Amino acid sequence: MKNRMLEIRWGIYFIVMQLSWMLLEKSLGYHDERIAEHASFSMWVMLPSLLVYFFALHFKRVKDYGGKMSYKQGLISGLLITAVVTVLTPVSQSITSLLITPEYFPNVIAYSVESGAMTQEAAEAYFNLKSYILQSTMFAPVAGVVTSLLMALVNMRR
Repeated sequence: MKNRMLEIRWGIYFIVMQLSWMLLEKSLGYHDERIAEHASFSMWVMLPSLLVYFFALHFKRVKDYGGKMSYKQGLISGLLITAVVTVLTPVSQSITSLLITPEYFPNVIAYSVESGAMTQEAAEAYFNLKSYILQSTMFAPVAGVVTSLLMALVNMRR
């Protein structure tokens, strides 16, 4: 277990990064007055996400493998980080929705209806805590696997 503490720690760092990103989005107005631009802006979270995995695997290679890490070792490490992130995602989503930005769902529902993108019923069914926990928990392993595949390749040293 000791040799997997790095993955657990970096999984937690990833969750902290996500929560920090939500604070950034909120502070820049993407959860209220700039909600029309929210979807476009939120895509930029990919950059810090990639960086967290990059640094996690870099430190894994240096600290645990003496600077030499196979693709398989990097991939396993990335997948373990992904597992931690996936397990913690419902908690992270709850903190985001209940503490950081409780006004997000009413704002995005109103925007979706006013813009004609959705009916009131459809927007309420889609934009709620239960739906977002489900969506984010399903997305976390998919995104994590793709990121792990890429970052294991980038960090591989023979």
